[in-house]
Amino acid sequence: MSLMRTAMLLAGMTALFGGIGFMLGGEAGMLIALAVAAAMNAFAYWNSDKMVLRMYRARPVDAASAPQLYGMVADLAGRAWMPMPKVYVIDNPQPNAFATGRNPENAAVAATTGLLNLLDRREIAGVMAHELAHVKNRDTLTMTITATLAGAISMLANFALFFGNNRNNPLGLIGTLLIMFLAPMAAALVQMAISRTREYAADDTGAEICGDPMALASALDKLEQGASRIDNEVAEDNPATAHMFIVNPLHARSMDNLFSTHPSMANRIERLRAKAAEMGGGGPARAAQPDPGGFRPAHQRGRRKGRGPWGQ
Repeated sequence: MSLMRTAMLLAGMTALFGGIGFMLGGEAGMLIALAVAAAMNAFAYWNSDKMVLRMYRARPVDAASAPQLYGMVADLAGRAWMPMPKVYVIDNPQPNAFATGRNPENAAVAATTGLLNLLDRREIAGVMAHELAHVKNRDTLTMTITATLAGAISMLANFALFFGNNRNNPLGLIGTLLIMFLAPMAAALVQMAISRTREYAADDTGAEICGDPMALASALDKLEQGASRIDNEVAEDNPATAHMFIVNPLHARSMDNLFSTHPSMANRIERLRAKAAEMGGGGPARAAQPDPGGFRPAHQRGRRKGRGPWGQ
């Protein structure tokens, strides 16, 4: 259902670009806008992982520096029949996580120290499974295509504003002005709807990967509460990256409305509860996380010198 909805939204975005593009810029203007937007987003597609990880000062960890986290991701990747992604830890008190990379062979997952200190092992596994689901579902590619079309529509509106519109446009001056202002907004709405759809899909796939939907549901509840209380200054300075995170890192409305990049948390948790019932409970016994070195819940872990088993 999520895949079909995403396909329908992408088809709608393509139709929107085609119709608006021809009216505002004609065939030539439409092709120029698409080419420029595609070039910009192609660069982002190939380099965004490095740029975002550098932006958030993420540090790579391995089996030696973060045995529990690295071993958990390796186990989940194996369950998902995926290549092992690179694993990063971000020194940030806000509990959150994201995945990046253009394909499963060039992927990375990152978790903040706030998340690793807040959640227990089952919940961390649920979050990591969600992020691996984004990689498995190739959501980076989907959002790049969406961003290309949305960017092209906005560019066409700017072309029409500064260079004049297509003379064959039957809408007249008033209609053209309305399209110039409303088209980018419509494209942004579709883009955000696709982002919300991909979050639902990652929740569903992630629950299947870790085998414990209620662990992910519990994690989402804690993450939303934690993120609402703690600032993520880098995300606030770079709001365009907000859609990458498992919960909205910005202190804005979390309602499942047209202008939100993330679905309502209540809706996500309710879907995961239904998924757990469908899977026969999906309790801790079904979870598949390794326990190298002996596991202790987050609230029982004492402070240590140097890096701990989660890479903090």
